[in-house]
Formats: sequence, C-alpha cells, structure tokens
Amino acid sequence: MAIRRWMRPLLSGVAAAGIYAVHLASPHLPVLQTLENLTYDLRVRLTAPNTPDSRVVIVDIDEKSLAELGRWPWERHVLAKLVETLFDHYRIAALGFDVVFVEPDKSSGLETLDRLAREELKEIPRFREAVERLRPGLERDRLFAESLRGKAVVLGYYFTTGEPDAASGPVRMGTLPSPLLTLEELGQKRLSVPRVTGHGANLAILQENAAAGGFFDTPLKDHDGIFRRMPLLQEFNGGLYPALSLSMVRLTLGEPPLTFRLAAPAHADAPPGLEALEIGPVRLPVDGSGAVYLPFRGPQGSFPYLSAADVLHRRVDPALLKEAMVLVGATSPGLMDLRATPVQSVYPGVEVHANLISGMLDGTIRHQPAFVLLHDAAMALGLGLLMTLLLPRLGPLAALLFSATLVAAVIGFNLYAWQRLNLVLPLAFPLEMAVGLFMFHTIHGHFVESRGKQRIAQLFGQYVPPALVDEMSRSGQAFSVGGESREMTVLFSDIRGFTTLSESLPPSELTQLINLFLTALTEEIYKARGTVDKYMGDAVMAFWGAPMDDPDHARHALQAGLAMQQATRRLKDEFQARGWPPLEVGIGLNSGMMNVGNMGSQYRMAYTVLGDAVNLGSRLEGLTKQYGVKMIVGQRTRELVPEMAFRELDRVRVKGKEQVVAIHEPVGPAEEMEKNVRTELEVHHQALGYYRAKRWDEAEKRWKVLRQRDPERLLYGLYLGRLQHFRANPPPSEWDGSFTFTVK
Repeated sequence: MAIRRWMRPLLSGVAAAGIYAVHLASPHLPVLQTLENLTYDLRVRLTAPNTPDSRVVIVDIDEKSLAELGRWPWERHVLAKLVETLFDHYRIAALGFDVVFVEPDKSSGLETLDRLAREELKEIPRFREAVERLRPGLERDRLFAESLRGKAVVLGYYFTTGEPDAASGPVRMGTLPSPLLTLEELGQKRLSVPRVTGHGANLAILQENAAAGGFFDTPLKDHDGIFRRMPLLQEFNGGLYPALSLSMVRLTLGEPPLTFRLAAPAHADAPPGLEALEIGPVRLPVDGSGAVYLPFRGPQGSFPYLSAADVLHRRVDPALLKEAMVLVGATSPGLMDLRATPVQSVYPGVEVHANLISGMLDGTIRHQPAFVLLHDAAMALGLGLLMTLLLPRLGPLAALLFSATLVAAVIGFNLYAWQRLNLVLPLAFPLEMAVGLFMFHTIHGHFVESRGKQRIAQLFGQYVPPALVDEMSRSGQAFSVGGESREMTVLFSDIRGFTTLSESLPPSELTQLINLFLTALTEEIYKARGTVDKYMGDAVMAFWGAPMDDPDHARHALQAGLAMQQATRRLKDEFQARGWPPLEVGIGLNSGMMNVGNMGSQYRMAYTVLGDAVNLGSRLEGLTKQYGVKMIVGQRTRELVPEMAFRELDRVRVKGKEQVVAIHEPVGPAEEMEKNVRTELEVHHQALGYYRAKRWDEAEKRWKVLRQRDPERLLYGLYLGRLQHFRANPPPSEWDGSFTFTVK
C-alpha cells in the first residue's frame, strides 16, 4: 500500500531529475536552445519601450541622398563638407561612421595630372605649376582627414576570421587605430573575447586624424541566424579593440579610464573571461565572450533618421541634431547592411549600434548572471518538489490551474529580474520543467490512476459518494471487497408508522414519497462520508470506516444522523404542499468491531457489514419508539465522540443478548448546551443513580420535577411507571439496574 502511494511521486521525481539532467548535460541542445531563443525574443518584443530616443540620430545614406549626391562611395570632399556641417552648423556631440574607407579617393584626377606632369607634359613648367596650385583642392582624402581633425569622430572598421587565401594569409586592409589595451598591459596571455585574424580598416591618413575607431561587424550570430549579442571587444595580434558604440560612448563621456573586471576562468586551461567593463561611472556587464545583449528599443525607426542630402544642404531643423550622437549609415537598397534581430527580421545594422549606444547611456544593458546554474538548480528543485508533492493530490482541473499558476509565477519572477534587475535568466528550462511534469501527471492520471479509479468506482460506486471515490483513488491505498475486521460505526434508520402511511397513499405517490425521502437521507449520509449498505423498504442501513479508513467514523455517523433529522424537518413543507403526511424517523447508531466485505451467494453479492455490533445497532433503532426519542447510540459511540453531550437513557439487554449495554440520546455539543438543559441532564442522571440503587423515593421526586417541566417527554413517564412496578414487585437483590427487552 505504501509503495503504491509513493510510486507516482517517485516517478515524478525521476522525471524532474531527468529533465534537469538533460538540460545540464546538453544546455545547447538545438531544441532547447530554440525554445530559449524564442522566449528571449518574446521578452525583448514585449518589454521594448517602443519610444524614440532623440539623443542618437542616424544620418541616412538613402535613395534621396544617392539621387542628389550621386552613387556611393561619394567623393571625400563631399564627406568632408558633411562632417563640417554636422559639427559647425548643427553642433552635434559626436559622429560615428558605420562605413569604412579602405581605398583612396581618385575621383579628382590628381593621379592622372601627376602622371602627365611627370611624363607627357614634363617639359611644360606652367602645367606642373598649375597642378601644384590645384593640388590642395584635389587631394580629397587629405581634405576629408582635415575635416576630422580635432573633432569627436569615430571611424568604423571590420574584423574578419579565417584565411581565404593560404598563400597570402588573412586579408588585412587599411590601418587600425591603436588598441584600447594590450593583453600584455592587462597581464594576461589570453582573454575570452573573439579573436580575429584579418581586418578591413580605413586609410592611414583618415584614421590618424580621427579621434577614435571602432569595429562595426557583429560576429556573434546565434544558430538560428538571429543577432542578439554584440561583443564590445575583439582581440587582434594581442591588442583589444573596441566596438563602434563603445568608442562613441567613451568619447562622449570625455574618454574616462577604462577598467576591466575579470572573471575566473571556467576551468584550469581556459582563459579568464570578462565580467564587466567600466567607463568612468558607466558599468557594462558582459558575458564570458565579452559580449552584451543588444538592448533593442523597438523595431526600425526607434531613432530619428535624417537624409544625408538634407543634412548636407542644411534643410534639417538644427534642434534635431544639437548635442546629438550621430551615426552615418546606409539604408538604400544595395547598400543596406541588414541583420535579423529579435524585433525585426530585416533590421539595419546602423540602428543596432544606435540601440547599443542608447542602452549604455541609460544603463539598460542586460546580462546573464554568474549564478545562472544555481538559478536552474533552484528552479528544478522548487518546481520538482511542488509539482511532485501536490499534483498527485489534485484533480485534473485543479492540477491545471495549479500548474498554470506556477508557470505564471515563474514568468512573473523572470520578467521582474528582466525589467528591474536587467538580468537574463533562463525561461525555457523552468517552463519545460513545469510543462513536462504536468504532462507526466496528466498522462499518469489518465492511463494509470483512471483505471484504478474506474475499478474503485465499479467496486464501491453504488455504495459511497463520488467525492469519496475520488479521494480513495488519490489516496493510493489498495481497496478490496474481501472480508476484513475493523472498528466501525453502523446506522439504521426507519420511518415511524410506515405501515399506516402506505395504506393511506396510492402506490404511485407512495413510490414518489419514498424516493424523495430516501434521496434526502442518502445525501446527508454521503456528505458525512458514509457508505450506504442497503435500502430495506422504508429503512436505510449505512456504515462508516470502510471501504476507506476513517478514524472519525463515530463522529461522522453521528453528524449524519443529526443531519438526517434536520432533512426530515425540511421536507415537511414540501410534503404538506403535496398532501402527504409528515414523516418521522428513528435512528440507531452503534460502534464496535465488525466484519466488512462482499458477502452473499454465487447469484448475488453485496458489500456489507456483519457482527454483534451491527445487530445491536439495529436493535437500538427499534428502541427509539420505546423511549420516545429520535436517535439512540451505543456506549462505544458515545466514548468516541466526547465533545457531544448525551442523555443516558437506560441499561438494557436487547432481544437475543445477555450482555447489558448502556444506551444514550445525543443532546448537542457540550460547549453550546444551555444552562437549563445542562441542569435537566444532571437531575435526570441523579435520578438514574437513585433508581439503580433502589432508592425509589429520591428517584421519583426528581423525575416528577422533570416531567412537570417537560410533560411531553415519554422517558420520564416510563421511569415513573417502572418505579410503581418495582415498589409492588421489588427486583432481586443482584439486580444491576438494567431492563430486559423481549421484543425487537
């Protein structure tokens, strides 16, 4: 029995441990990673502010600009004018280029003029003089470089990995700026950040005149092709180089010191990782690869877009650009640098950097904490224990509501950590745990426990209430119709004067009356967790303590008896409306050892109780008419319900029994008993004491007083009659104060 009860929780615990083990052993399993990515993207979309940030402005190389200024790349003097206009006219705070200038600008023809001056026209001094006079205006790269000098300009570049040409090695074009820091200066041989082998950088003259540089490539693409993270640093030849957004924020803040917070390596052979970067007061938490989660504000358009042509020709309201951080990027078809992101499948790369700048300034960079493994373990333990211990006790609907509440609590906690603490905690795993355990219990309940419930219903459904069948099924106990002996309580009830009643009503109405009456009584038995044994014409037999153990069998039986009397009183008005006479019932209750099980013959079986205690219960019901009471209980029943006040009726020998038993009438809860009722009981019990001591006068005096107070109570007149009898016919000296009944 104990094994069966604990089998489902044990299997549930094994299932929970299995789900956690799979998660722990294969955290990057494609299915699990896909689910985690889906929940991450959903959180991003649901919590994105979807409000524009005017601090970062995108100057767009759009179709309009290409139509007015020509195809890209524009001549460098045009870009120089754009830079000067942004700083001198619009008063911007900083400028970043999400484009790279790898090749020199030869559009001015200066290279051809120099060749002519050296070769075909070298004999013409005036031509050489003209070339030198025109040279300052034709050196477009120098003009662009001079426009950058002394301004807060960050030039973008990109890194590459791999070796496309084994003979020449990795592609390395242009000149990189100086690194933020070298590994040697950091005191490390290796750092857990992306390591690159090649680059596409700007012309040396441009980079040397710019205030800083930063890479704009986004190498951390997840397996589903979505860009969710961006490294702030990449390593090239032992130097650590910053992202475009990081350089712009640092430049805007006045280039404060950059502090590296290192984390312990994952294992002995692994390089140390970064825990955070600090730019003055700004702390940027990063993951083990030096990357941050991109803080998207919303879909494309979360930042102001201004056409480069409009900016260049001063057609833009200066208030839109004053003190702004400006990014120059392209959205024109054919030039557009596209990314697949959580907020949009086609998203401009330049706006990725704008989001990162905005998040750095606002301190909304989210990160996955170091205690994520502890979080997963706590979720596995908490959800596993709660669902393992509680789901087996709940019905299908309650289990669904409880599981849904748990899922809502997990999501609520996760969103709180996401929104308030900027923590990216795994969500797919706890959801997998909750859904997996719910499915396990649902399947187990349907395919395993439902069969057990059906079996219990087949065995006991006609005897016990449906709610008790459910409880028996959930209890995990083994129930059998085989005979066994246990202490129980039996109830017998019978309609008073049923023979006369049956003669006064037509058969159809009598049937309706009995059905209605027995239904009301059975409902009260079921409410008190009783088992209906049988209907015997107008009588009902029920018992408590089987098939399910019930330590309070006597109390529940007594509650049912009292409720049956109340139900009888409630039916009076309905019976009167139908022209039926009111009914009264007599009830006998007795507790004791009984044999219970399926008994009968090979033709018909019934789940019933047998034994002396059962027979006595039947006799007690018959005695209710003799003592003029509605219910009589045996001595053992009284002992098992000590909180109830009883009126001792007598000590009797019932027909067929030699043993003397005390019989009692329940009065009500002892604590609620009124003072006059308590006094009446005390006087009656005193009279009983005198009666059994053969002190007839003292007993008579007290019962006469009680009869005067309650002349309708048959009990007092019964005893006064006995006193007269015993005065004329004294009982024997060995009399024990009992009365022997010779009829049932």
